[in-house]
Amino acid sequence: MPKKILTGVVISDKPNKTVTVMVERKYSHPVLKKVIKVRKNYNAHDENNQYKTGDKVSIIESKPFSKNKKFQVMENLK
Repeated sequence: MPKKILTGVVISDKPNKTVTVMVERKYSHPVLKKVIKVRKNYNAHDENNQYKTGDKVSIIESKPFSKNKKFQVMENLK
């Protein structure tokens, strides 16, 4: 099974070696036919603390680093 790759914006870089990334996705409601935005926050591993708040990054699913950290920052999107 392929690993999930998500893109989002860093909203917090306060914990050591961790960034919080907000991923926004859009989908059409099955009954109302209205486009709905859903936001979800993911904790991602950032080994060198190089990503700051506001950076657009892509994250990839990886082995669990901790209880809540199951993604790793792949690259910075500019």
